[in-house]
Amino acid sequence: MVEGGQYSAPLGWDYAPLSEYNEKYRGHVTFWKFDREQGRIDQSLSFAIELPPYWQDLCDAGKLVSDGWVFCNSLNTERATGGVEKGNPPFEAGASQNDTDYLHIFNWKKAEEVFKAGKFETIKDFPVISIKTAVEEGILFLAPEPKSPHGVDVTPDGKFMVVAGKLDPHVTIYSFDKLQKAIEAKKWETDDYGIPVLPLDDVKEAQVELGLGPLHTVYDNQGYAYTSLFLDSAVARWTLGGDFADKHPEEPWTLVAKIPVQYNIGHITAAEGDTVSPDGKYVVALNKWAIDRFQNVGPLLPQNFQLIDIDNTGDNMQVIYDMPIGMGEPHYVQMIKADKLNPWEVYPEIGWDPETQSISPNAVKPGEEKVVRNGKNVEVFMTVVRSHYTPEHVEIEQGDHVIWHLTNIERAYDATHGFSIPAYNINLSLEPGEHQTVEFDADVPGVFSYYCTEFCSALHLEMTGYFLVKPSGSQASLNK
Repeated sequence: MVEGGQYSAPLGWDYAPLSEYNEKYRGHVTFWKFDREQGRIDQSLSFAIELPPYWQDLCDAGKLVSDGWVFCNSLNTERATGGVEKGNPPFEAGASQNDTDYLHIFNWKKAEEVFKAGKFETIKDFPVISIKTAVEEGILFLAPEPKSPHGVDVTPDGKFMVVAGKLDPHVTIYSFDKLQKAIEAKKWETDDYGIPVLPLDDVKEAQVELGLGPLHTVYDNQGYAYTSLFLDSAVARWTLGGDFADKHPEEPWTLVAKIPVQYNIGHITAAEGDTVSPDGKYVVALNKWAIDRFQNVGPLLPQNFQLIDIDNTGDNMQVIYDMPIGMGEPHYVQMIKADKLNPWEVYPEIGWDPETQSISPNAVKPGEEKVVRNGKNVEVFMTVVRSHYTPEHVEIEQGDHVIWHLTNIERAYDATHGFSIPAYNINLSLEPGEHQTVEFDADVPGVFSYYCTEFCSALHLEMTGYFLVKPSGSQASLNK
């Protein structure tokens, strides 16, 4: 997984004054190794690459012919440091002066080899390949890109990279083949940090003028690309060239249509639209504003998703559904065909731990519920089923350390239960067959109800119990 560092700072969170920005501040991109079997990041095989103090933003991985490469855009090649309160240009102006920023081009397979060979320095216990090493080893290259970009999107065949600059009405299409030829020819100048800058004219395939505020691009299976236009509040459909030119009747690299959306679309998604095999039937506009689309219930309006039917050619697109989203600024999402899903309806066996993908050793079977004390440690083994907990009374002493094992023994589809003790800030959701353990110190005496927080049956309100915590030093505790 590739993570852009965004805003530059001294590496390792060290201090340096802004007057030393060019010398002491740096950008970086982190390559996190993902263990698919464990479903976890393996930090021991992860590393970062030191970069100039430009602001590295979003990235996309190469595919097919460009597999092994990663492309990240950046902004603020001006290296503006802000300070409007001191009379300096604000960031929004200072970081938008240059005509172009830099597309960062990484040979990540080569970077992995360099990392495994130990050619890195360690900063705060994390391996970092220096700019000098990245250049010497042929890992890092730059190319001019439209100013203030926010995303680079690789086409399904992996042959082209599409970049849109927010302050440029065009999308710029880079050819992976031309990038490789320019690298082989070593025809470049260098930036202030010694990084090769490939000439734009040598690596550019085409530019397409789409409208105001282009941001992100996704693809269909008919040779069309779809780009969000933030300022135009529209989605632009345009034609791809190369191997896709024979899939549509229009000229390659040509704007075909624009459809209005409401309002200020940022990110965009299509059904499998950034894979090697797009589905090609729908696009979802992830809009930042809603304004007049929904009933006004206060100053904070919902964001707006809009479903666009693209299962046709030419300029015949249609918004077919609005969906309010109660979340701020919707970002990247993925949409896949439902027939690729094969989800469980209930967990495979009772007592299933979703984190380990196996039966928990503390899973509780009906008839084996109990409360076990070992000194000041108390373990509760509880089953959960419509519409009761067993046990319904758990009585302990203030200061006890509590380990509470809960197993939802339901096998019915969607028979989810909750478990909450609000005074102890505990609230669980247990899906059918799921096991969870919660651990806490019972430092607050009193009588507390625990109860189900997921509506489960007509007797949902009766699904409750008492958690009794005797005050330390009480007569009840002394008698015990």
